[in-house]
Amino acid sequence: MPPGIVPAQLGDSNKAEVGDEVFVVGAPLGIGHTLTVGHLSARRKPNATYGGIAPTELFQTDAAINQGNSGGPMFNMDGEVIGIVSHIVSKSGGSEGLGFVVTSNMARRLLFDEPSVWSGLEGFLLAGDLAQAFNIPARRVGLLVQRVAGGSPAEQLGLRGGSLPARIGDEYLLLGGDVILSVDGIGLGDPGAYESIRRRLIEVRAGGGLGVSVLRAGETIELAGVVRQ
Repeated sequence: MPPGIVPAQLGDSNKAEVGDEVFVVGAPLGIGHTLTVGHLSARRKPNATYGGIAPTELFQTDAAINQGNSGGPMFNMDGEVIGIVSHIVSKSGGSEGLGFVVTSNMARRLLFDEPSVWSGLEGFLLAGDLAQAFNIPARRVGLLVQRVAGGSPAEQLGLRGGSLPARIGDEYLLLGGDVILSVDGIGLGDPGAYESIRRRLIEVRAGGGLGVSVLRAGETIELAGVVRQ
């Protein structure tokens, strides 16, 4: 390693503005030490979630992002990390200028400000008209599973992600995955559901039983298993 190397500073993503120049470092398609440059295209606060059911804040960027960039840093022009690359929206499978990056302040919150809970699940909250369109029963709130990481607690429970890309309003979704309705009897529409589910995930992260009720192919089924992180 060259002398004088120091860790990159985690910047304040709230100070970033649409139109700011940014650059991304990563290994797209397995090609290491690659740098791409672009701008912040938008700031998004969709119903997307990571890990539990905490709402996620995302940057949209036109900097070229491809498979293999995920988890890499996005820098501002001061060399501060202001985001962690998440995913792209693409019809071709390659970069089309629609890259999405979890903001540094969101990452800081998940890593340092709250007890760490990793489920390996990315989802999208369905409520109101969307929940009705998906035929969500009970309290009309569900979590549409988008992606499930290999070897994750979510995979251990048998949760399935989506496979059919679709655009609904301003949101890009993967359809066809499970819709989570409740976790250990805690409905996603219950008052204080996020905190209750997060506490439950913390309790079982070292290895404990967990039950999840999901809507799959129009039927409500129960998944259960031992979760290990």
